[in-house]
Amino acid sequence: MIVVDTSVWIDYFNGVPTPQAGVLDELLGTRVLAIGDLILAELLQGFATEQDARRALALLEPLEFLAMGGRDVAIQSAAHYRRLRRSGVTVRKTMDMLIGTYCLMHDHEILHSDRDFDVLAKHLGLKVARC
Repeated sequence: MIVVDTSVWIDYFNGVPTPQAGVLDELLGTRVLAIGDLILAELLQGFATEQDARRALALLEPLEFLAMGGRDVAIQSAAHYRRLRRSGVTVRKTMDMLIGTYCLMHDHEILHSDRDFDVLAKHLGLKVARC
């Protein structure tokens, strides 16, 4: 299963021709793709109108939905953050730590265009969908 991060969805919905948005376009309908609650919240809050948010939500409906939050993910995410900090590496966004940790815990790949996930891939073994 491939989890598609907010960073890719934003480019996709805005028609920005990034390699990741292109991969997403190719994967839609051919692979099992997932969106998590944390990603969905980030994405939907970025739409300017309720109509645009509803339209996006309808387009996302066929995807697998993952409840990414919770106690276990929070605890493991904080442990990962501390481990990285001890190594001299800082992840900029807590949301990315949570999403990345969920993917690590469930052995999911992530399709992203956010450098925080590259740090998690390099230091913790997060699987990244290749472009």
